[in-house]
Amino acid sequence: MRIGQGYDIHKTADFRPLILGGVKIPYDKGLLGHSDADVLVHAIIDSIFGAIAEGDIGEHFPDTDSKYKNANSIELLSETNKILNEKGYKIINLDTTIICEKPKLLPYKEQMKENIAAALNISKNLISIKAKTKEKLDAAGEGNAIEAFSIVLVEKTTNNL
Repeated sequence: MRIGQGYDIHKTADFRPLILGGVKIPYDKGLLGHSDADVLVHAIIDSIFGAIAEGDIGEHFPDTDSKYKNANSIELLSETNKILNEKGYKIINLDTTIICEKPKLLPYKEQMKENIAAALNISKNLISIKAKTKEKLDAAGEGNAIEAFSIVLVEKTTNNL
């Protein structure tokens, strides 16, 4: 078994959609980024790459490549899952935390889990999504950014390198 951790942060921005876990959330600000800026999915991708010693999201889906401009991060997660499977691993569980003051995320967490589970071809029961605030401290607490953390446990299923 191997464990990987991931982290991401994006600035909030006017005139951008807010997408977290593949869910478009109604809110007056979105996240600034080259792709759809889905911090939750980006943290998950990094945790998976970390667990299988495959670098990070920027190495696989660089923001210098125009083909990833406005990319759907759930699709990038599906591509990450292919790499995970090619390396002979499967996900045992995935634990995540999103940090933002607003909006409240409880109404969207179930759909996020469903989207992530579909992209990873796993049961949504293997996924935990927690939402926390920063009590108005630092950029996330002031509403100027949203952060996400992810930890994944994977298990070797084949002898693929």
